[in-house]
This record gives sequence, C-alpha cells and structure tokens, in this order.
Amino acid sequence: MTEIPSSDHLETALGRAWHDDRAWNLLTDLTQLEHRMGGSSGERRAADIVAEALEDAGVQSVGLESFPMQYWERGHTRFAVTEPVERSFEAIALPYSPPGDLEGPLVDVGYGTPEEIEEAGGDVNGAIVVASTTTPPGQRFVHRMEKFGHAVAAGAQGFIFANHVPGQLPPTGSLRFDGEAAMPGVGVSAETHDWLTEYAADGGRAKLQVDASTEDGTSQNVVGELGPDTEEELILLGHYDAHDIAEGALDNGCGIATVVGAAAILAEIEAELECRVRVAGVGCEEIGLLGADALAAERDLEHVRAVINVDGAGRFRNLKAYSHASAAMRSVAASVGDAYGQPIVHETEPHPFSDHWPFLKAGVPSYQLHSEPASGGERGRGWGHTAADTRDKVDPRNLREHAMLTALSVLALSRTEPPRVQTDDLRGALEAQDYEPGMRASDIWPSEWS
Repeated sequence: MTEIPSSDHLETALGRAWHDDRAWNLLTDLTQLEHRMGGSSGERRAADIVAEALEDAGVQSVGLESFPMQYWERGHTRFAVTEPVERSFEAIALPYSPPGDLEGPLVDVGYGTPEEIEEAGGDVNGAIVVASTTTPPGQRFVHRMEKFGHAVAAGAQGFIFANHVPGQLPPTGSLRFDGEAAMPGVGVSAETHDWLTEYAADGGRAKLQVDASTEDGTSQNVVGELGPDTEEELILLGHYDAHDIAEGALDNGCGIATVVGAAAILAEIEAELECRVRVAGVGCEEIGLLGADALAAERDLEHVRAVINVDGAGRFRNLKAYSHASAAMRSVAASVGDAYGQPIVHETEPHPFSDHWPFLKAGVPSYQLHSEPASGGERGRGWGHTAADTRDKVDPRNLREHAMLTALSVLALSRTEPPRVQTDDLRGALEAQDYEPGMRASDIWPSEWS
C-alpha cells in the first residue's frame, strides 16, 4: 500500500478545505461565459479566469502556453426524413463535421458496435447511419469516434449519433482529433431516435445538410508549479474547455474546479511535497486532447513521475479512479480511500479518450479521477455533451471532497517513484478490451506501435 503521510499542517489544510468556496466560484465564473469551445475567444477568456484562480490558490509562475490547432465553427444543420414520410427533426453538427448536402437510405446500426455495422453489411454503403450513444451491457464502452470510424470504413456517407438519455437533448462530441472528418455527422435526441429506428425499419430515406467550417486557430494551456525545484515532477491537470452548446459545468468545469481546490490545499502544505508538482489547465480536450498533447510535447517525459488527470471528478458523489494498467496508481487509490474512509470506485483498465493519453502512451503512469453517483448510474455521459450540462447539476460538497482526495493523492505520489508503464503491457491491455480496431478506425492508434 502507498504511504499516506499525515501532519498538523495537512490536517489544518484539510479542515480549511471543508468551507473553501474557490472551486464553486471558479465553476460559476466559467459557466457564465457564453461558451468555451476549443480555439474560441470564450476559451481564451476561460484560460485567463483559470490562471487567476490558480494564482489565488497559491500556485507559482502561472502563465499561458499557446499551441496551434484546427478551429471548428458550426453553422446551420438541417435533417429530415423523406420516406416513408416527410418530416424534419432537430439536429446539431458534431465538431469537425465537414459541410455537406446529402441524401440516402436511413440505416439503423443499433449501438454502432463493429459487429452491428458488419452485420448490416452492404446496406451501410452509401447510407446515412444511425447509432446510439450507449453500448450494450456486459462489454466495454465503445466511444463515439470508434463508431464513426467504423461507419466511414463501411462506406457510409453520413452519421447520426442518437442520444439514449431522454429529454429532447441532441448530443455533441468530436468526430475526430484536430481536423476535418471524412463525412458529415450530427447528433439527435433520444425521442428522435425512437422515430428513426421505426423509419429505418420501413426502408426510410433522409436528407442531411450541414454548414460548418474548419480553419487554422490557436488555443492555450494554463501552467504553474508548486513544491520544490526538483528535476522530477508530477503533473496535475484538468481541461477547462467545453462544447459550445452548454455551460460545460459537468464536463469539465467540475474537473478544473477540483484541480484548483486541490492546488490550494497543496500550496498550504508545499513544504511536505517531495517533488515539483506542475499544475495545468489544458485547452481543447473536447476536440482531440490537443492541450494535453502540447503539454506533453513541452516536457521531458522521462522526468515526469506520473500524471493526475482530473476529468469528471466533482460531478457526482463517489470518486472514481482509473489506474490505467499501473499497479502503483491502483495502490494510491486504495490507500487514500482506506486512510480517509472515502469510497473510491476503482477501474484498472486503460482507455485513450482523455488527457492522460499523450502521457500514458509514452509510459508515464496515469491516474484519472472521475466520479459516479452513489447508487451507480446509467452508462454514458448522461447530461454531458448536451444543453443540459449546467451548473445546477453540481453539488459544491462534491467539489470540496474530491479536491481533498485529489490533493492527498498528489501528496502520496510525490513520495513514490512508480515504475513506467511498459508499451507491451499497455498495448496488451488495450488489445484485450478490443480497442485496437476502433482506435485504428479513429486514427489514434500510435503509429510507432505499427
């Protein structure tokens, strides 16, 4: 088990954290912006807000590090069934969708798993395919980009991503990382999905028009540091960008707010940290992990002991820790939970769809902090990536508690030297979950892995 240090300074800092409102105040400031879409002026304003919050928390040498990216901007979207009836439905373009004006058969591919797309066979070629946002019980969650990539490979000409969560909530989410996708894609609500499955079964056809643009742009990371000036460091990060259709409170306003709350605790016990902690708010996660990729490129990863990626913490009651195939990270989760009597749900298997990935694929041990309801919950994002991702869904008590648990995890990691994650082990774990076909279809399987 990992050592969980204790001291009067730590207990005092944790005591103050019980009534610290800085995480809630940051969340409020971010969710009052019009939006925080990667590369937009709103995202730049959010970066300034995060920088101010980190400085106020006691983080030193806070500054912005810019990086190039492909800025996508949505226009109008029109979607209509033309057979067996004529009927229009609300739809929203998915980031990096190209513009397009197309018409074709409507084909329901269920959950959009590779098996279902293969089973549909030649019907997918030239079709506008409909896939659910969720995945069948009993198998690992299949990401949107995988479903889209498999549909492209099967010859589809359009992609309809249908929410499984009711409430007239068309979902959004990037079709690929940092660049225009191969075909148009849009999101529709669960209620629309109900009709589309019926129309597809009746040999339906549909029309889809998307106006959108992709051009060269710039984003930025917010970076500072805490602790001693050691060569080796930990990286504590969370993304502050969000999609342009909602406030982005859950994804990932809660996460970056948790980072700031944890940073304030760590600043109070800075003398007890045994290596430098680099604290970062990263941009453009939602459109391709671009900020994390830029941050990794700027660091000597041989000297990064571990990355703590706070993506999803603070949303719900129970903290959930992904150890991403690292026994040392698993030990941290167990030790912090046991020492402080806090339930920490644990997931050992790695995945490539958050800001730890640019570090993990280079062998850096990675610890992702997420959360889930105390009673468990439905698979998928819930209100995330929809217009319902708003501040009223957040409980400030979760932000405070998860900030404390995050700080304790960082403190423990500063006193350990976790072994690197070996490429063969990581690759084997991903292959065991059948990630390789989907990652290749999404164009994110590392090229050096051949």
